[in-house]
Amino acid sequence: MIMKKALSIIKNIFVVLLVLVAIGMMIFTVVSVNTFNRSDRSLFGYKAFIVLSDSMSKTDFDAGDLIFVKEVDDYATLKEGDIVSYISQSADTYGEIITHKIRCAAKDPHGNPGFITYGTTTDTDDDMVVTYPYIIGKYQHSIPKVGAFFNYIKTVPGYIMCIFLPFFILILSQGLNCIKLFRKYKAEQLEEIEAQKKELEIEREKSKEMMEEIMALKKQLGDKIFDNAETAQEESEADKTEEAGSVIENPEEDTAEKATV
Repeated sequence: MIMKKALSIIKNIFVVLLVLVAIGMMIFTVVSVNTFNRSDRSLFGYKAFIVLSDSMSKTDFDAGDLIFVKEVDDYATLKEGDIVSYISQSADTYGEIITHKIRCAAKDPHGNPGFITYGTTTDTDDDMVVTYPYIIGKYQHSIPKVGAFFNYIKTVPGYIMCIFLPFFILILSQGLNCIKLFRKYKAEQLEEIEAQKKELEIEREKSKEMMEEIMALKKQLGDKIFDNAETAQEESEADKTEEAGSVIENPEEDTAEKATV
């Protein structure tokens, strides 16, 4: 009994955890699709990007990490050593979002203020000066491998393992539980029907016994009435016989009475 109760508790905990994981995965997927790697979207004031290369792995973060960047109100406050995310204008990486460290302030050929940036792994400056309009924000912190996990979810095996399988196990578990409850309900119904049948049988037996008692009592009353009637008839015949005998024994008295008259 204790073991059965313990297994039931473990099963319930597993189901709850599975539900939480499934819900968490759905929320994570929805949020990540709508916010990750989107320079026009933010989450609580932060923009989230997945690191695609190891150009900063020597000092700060690795490929597959998820980094958070916050917008800067005054670009002039940025300084050497700060890490910024920007939209690349280089021919090789045009339009891509790159996150590199500032080496120093500079101006582009048109005199627009900006910064020279570089990746710490190679310590090589980027091709073009990053001017203010293309700076997305300043790097704040990172979460290791979350980006890689998100990229894995977007694959077919990742979707099956992280989204489809938990929901399938949850649905299967609840389906088995429903079948178990249905079988229990049917068993209880059958037990109730059997109990009702037994009650009916008992009632029938009682009714049968009662009818037998009534018939026996009726028979007894009938026999008694018959005996009383027979006795009464016998007594009546006896009285008639006595009266007839009395008339035969006194004929002279009857003759004298007639003569006197």
